[in-house]
Amino acid sequence: MATTRYALRQLLLFAVLQLRCCAFALALVGGIAVSALLPELPVARYDLVFGYGVLLAVLARRVGWDSARDTGVIAACHVIGLLFELVKVRLGSWSYPEDAVTKVAGVPLYGGFLYAAVGSYVCRAWQLFDLRLSGYRATATAALAAAVYVNFFTHHWLPDLRWPLAAGLLVATAGVWVRFTVGERRYRMPLALSFTLIGFFLWVAENAATYVGAWSYPHQLDGWQPVALTKFGAWALLISVTFVLVERGRRRGGAGHAPA
Repeated sequence: MATTRYALRQLLLFAVLQLRCCAFALALVGGIAVSALLPELPVARYDLVFGYGVLLAVLARRVGWDSARDTGVIAACHVIGLLFELVKVRLGSWSYPEDAVTKVAGVPLYGGFLYAAVGSYVCRAWQLFDLRLSGYRATATAALAAAVYVNFFTHHWLPDLRWPLAAGLLVATAGVWVRFTVGERRYRMPLALSFTLIGFFLWVAENAATYVGAWSYPHQLDGWQPVALTKFGAWALLISVTFVLVERGRRRGGAGHAPA
């Protein structure tokens, strides 16, 4: 009985820590949801959300959600995400149907905050769970993550390599463990499994974000429908890009690895 209570307490603590890691993302999606309920205003909704995202980023820095180093990494995620959005929207993968002043080539500038939120989550998790990596192959993982990012553009004209790249990531992360702390205990998880789990919850978050009108896929323009399950696999691959960016930032700061 005591063992069961302890396990439940650890699970609850883990859930609380995860919610703290998601603070920026929850606040951002919550703000987008509220913006959809507002009466008609002289300022476009996307412009309001962009201003809200800027204020949220400043607040996150002020209250200590993100360190100066983390803010730099999150800003990089924002820029990389905007580039991704500009290409994908132009190709018709999804769209932002509402008008706005802060909209460039069909993409509102707040779109980058959605990727920044993922970066914030990984940065916060690294801090709150005291993450350490063992057996991590930095060069191979970074090269594959870059190839994953590029493939999401090039597959529109060239063969789609996501399955070979997924296999490559499995090989590169074989034997790599993420060690983390919950309460007074240390645990470990295969890095590939963490990518898969984060990818699943990002797919869930994407369903919530599209439901509140953050953006729309072509099949959602006439009414919301669930995001295709294939996006789960896409997120499980794309999270490697964010992970590499955060790991590089942490390594430059002298943290993040355990002895192999």
